[in-house]
Amino acid sequence: MAAVETPPPAQKSSPYSVLVVGAMLLVLASASYIVVPDFLAKILGRLGGLLPLLVPALVVGAIPKNRSWGVRLTMGIIAAALALFVQRMWPGATTAEVDPADVPEESHTILSWLIGLPFLGAIAVLFLPRQAPRTLKAFTLGVMIVSLLASIPLLRVTMGRDFHFVQDVVWIERFGIHYKVALDGISLWLVMLTVFIMPIAAYVSFGSVDKRIKDWCFSLLVLQGAMIGALVAMDLFLFYVFWELMLIPMYVMIGVWGGANRIKAAIKFFLYTMAGSMLMLVAIFYLAYTYSRASGGELSFDYFELQRLVLPHHVQMWLWAAFALSFFIKVPMFPLHTWLPDAHTEAPTAGSIILAAVMLKMGTYGYLRFCMGLFPEACGWSSASLGGVAVLGGIIYGALCAWKQDDVKRLVAYSSVAHLGYVMLGIFAATPSSLEGSVLQMVNHGISTGALFLLVGAIYDRRHTRMLDEFGGLAKVMPVYATLFIIVAMSSVGLPGTNGFVGEFMIITGTFVSNRLGHVNGIQAVGAAIGVVLAALYMLTAVQKMFFGKLTNPENKKLKDLNSREIIAVLPLIGMIFIIGLFPSIFLEPISGAVARVHDDYSNRIEQNPPPKFYEGPIKLQARRPEAPKKAQAPADPAPAPETAPAAEGH
Repeated sequence: MAAVETPPPAQKSSPYSVLVVGAMLLVLASASYIVVPDFLAKILGRLGGLLPLLVPALVVGAIPKNRSWGVRLTMGIIAAALALFVQRMWPGATTAEVDPADVPEESHTILSWLIGLPFLGAIAVLFLPRQAPRTLKAFTLGVMIVSLLASIPLLRVTMGRDFHFVQDVVWIERFGIHYKVALDGISLWLVMLTVFIMPIAAYVSFGSVDKRIKDWCFSLLVLQGAMIGALVAMDLFLFYVFWELMLIPMYVMIGVWGGANRIKAAIKFFLYTMAGSMLMLVAIFYLAYTYSRASGGELSFDYFELQRLVLPHHVQMWLWAAFALSFFIKVPMFPLHTWLPDAHTEAPTAGSIILAAVMLKMGTYGYLRFCMGLFPEACGWSSASLGGVAVLGGIIYGALCAWKQDDVKRLVAYSSVAHLGYVMLGIFAATPSSLEGSVLQMVNHGISTGALFLLVGAIYDRRHTRMLDEFGGLAKVMPVYATLFIIVAMSSVGLPGTNGFVGEFMIITGTFVSNRLGHVNGIQAVGAAIGVVLAALYMLTAVQKMFFGKLTNPENKKLKDLNSREIIAVLPLIGMIFIIGLFPSIFLEPISGAVARVHDDYSNRIEQNPPPKFYEGPIKLQARRPEAPKKAQAPADPAPAPETAPAAEGH
């Protein structure tokens, strides 16, 4: 007599569901302080106000009945938060006349809180008992969610061309080192991406990391604080401190919780990035020394002051090379990319998510901010050649390597090389469209590739293998997993309607009309377009091998579909894939002003010092940029005591 299959029991809600639900309620409450979009209200009328209710109702209605109430409530609140985000951030929300008294005042300490909260949380973790893993996990997740809430006021300010939330405090007066942090439209979404990804990565990791939980939580929090610090630091010494601090927790995460070859991968990651960083440190010190010569002896590491330097051609080229090498390693660009597949393959799932979603963007952001800002002539001179490297060595080579991979995690790792090739190509093209597309593509890559690594980690936890030949027909036993994976794969390919399409389209069109790439701009645009076809080739091949065909491997026949924790973790990423794909202006509007400033400064410097020699005269200082924040002054010496004044006059 055949055995009767019993339906799977309803899954219990995660022990962290209550915390997640409460946090999302706070997100909804905090988001209400963002300016209400009059444009959306005029079009949708009363229906627009119901959007945060209709969307979660549809999401909850689509959830299978075997899911617990905690899962349903959590997913509904996440959907409501995303719908409210779209409603509040809709383009045109700030075009209506606003009473100046209602304009929110910018906080000068909010960026320090975003940096400091994770560090304070990491210190607090040291005092929590190692024998209480649930407390450690809940506290770490709570700190990250509080950081997410604390970042919401960043969305209330119209970015434009200026820097915002500036805090400038003299740190080491003797050497002209300041604690200076600021935010503009370029770094805004990267900071938001960081505080958005970190709780997701931490939440999903708590289901698979089961040893040395205290050390894991400490590493996560230190890494978050260092990444945010590097994105907002406007003093080069401060930037370097955060830049190096990022390496330590990621090195530990790979080396302790990684795979079988974790030690080799961790050392390779550390040596590559440290080698480039040492050269950048030397260049930073030389820049400060050069500024002191031009300014009459005053040392400074201030980014806006160092932007004033006009350097001879040969000096600028050496300094640019030192900075660029460090950033190219971090991206990574061909041929400096070989550390990345090993690091991704051996890293735990959360480490791969963070590495792909945020840490790799430090290289693209660093080149855009510091190389183009400090050495524009050198960047313009090398852009055509580097654009070719981005197309051939990044987009096409990365796609072909991904196509030949048998390990699905290495496939996603090589796809990162290809996708970040688009980002670098847009930066080298240096048109407003390509630069905006590059900044948006940084965010797109973080969301799509982060989701891919999350889903790859889910199947690895079940099968303990990532080889494509071990799968086949998974759509029959894991329909939810297959659906979500295919959605993310289409986003990675750049299907219209998903986030990947918008950024790649802007980069390719901007490349085609670029003057910085010379007569090869059209060829490079065509090469980038071919990369889209190759991306479809390797992603669809992987989807076909994993989910379709016959279910022949007996070990795959009893696999369980995604659990509640994994669905809750991936749902915000799926939502952002469609939000960016359908409403890209929400993200492009804050970026455009900062990109216009970078493009204007970059073009003006190249026009003033045209190639091939650029500038051969003595080192000089230009006027300070009009958008640069005011420089903080060291505290003045106390006034002399009254009784000494007559003696001074008589002398």
